[in-house]
Amino acid sequence: MSLQKFPVTAAQKVSEYIKTHLALPVSEQYPKSTTPAVEEEGEETVPEPSSLHELGDLFRLGSLPDEEVPAPNAEGRWFISTIDPAAVIAKLPGLSLKSDAQLVTYLFRQGSSGMGVTWALPEHLSTTAYLEQAIPQAQGYEIPPHPGGAFDSVMAVIDGDRSPASFLAASILYRELRELGRTGKLSRWAHHRLINQVPAQRQWQWRTSPPKDFSPKVKTLANQQVAVEFFTCRVIAPVAIFRHVDQYPPNQYQPQGADQVIAVAKT
Repeated sequence: MSLQKFPVTAAQKVSEYIKTHLALPVSEQYPKSTTPAVEEEGEETVPEPSSLHELGDLFRLGSLPDEEVPAPNAEGRWFISTIDPAAVIAKLPGLSLKSDAQLVTYLFRQGSSGMGVTWALPEHLSTTAYLEQAIPQAQGYEIPPHPGGAFDSVMAVIDGDRSPASFLAASILYRELRELGRTGKLSRWAHHRLINQVPAQRQWQWRTSPPKDFSPKVKTLANQQVAVEFFTCRVIAPVAIFRHVDQYPPNQYQPQGADQVIAVAKT
């Protein structure tokens, strides 16, 4: 068994890097209401996009082939994001994307709130035509599109060198991917801040014994299972300190996570 501690600044840098590279285009983060254009007689028809890259080109140019292509909108209709969430993985310590895999994000925008869901799929199922087929079955933000053939966990297609740093990065990546697309009242992880000590600005009511060490830790067990522990403070009401523990089975980067409130701020 081995234990490695990390400075919280290292975890914060990983988190900021992921956030920066998962930033949505303005047209998707704050889309305008859309009204399908009427095709004029004799007007050239734009070919239907076959990939997220081609779909992004159409969104950026403001030209859509027909009303069946789900463009960014603020009217509560799910649409496919043009970003490639997998692009962030290559620069994370010790992590990689499995071959023939793709990450795909659907977005929902209505009023000041937004929702997102990211799926891992085999690459041959990541065409826009196939991904669009899941949109009609979605029901508001509570039941997002679920394309057939998607893996149960977005982390199922993540591989790595099994170094302690790779597991810490995987735990942060997992939460950032779950948060991708959430805005307004639907935001969750965005309100958490990684900490290495008890925030002094508040008085705390502890639900457990206060930890002696708040630094991020990665423990490798004799059976090759791995446990990751780190702490955050949720900075909106109810303000609280969380202990996050992820357990990784041997040869996998799919965590079984537990997020526990260990202290709440006194009001």
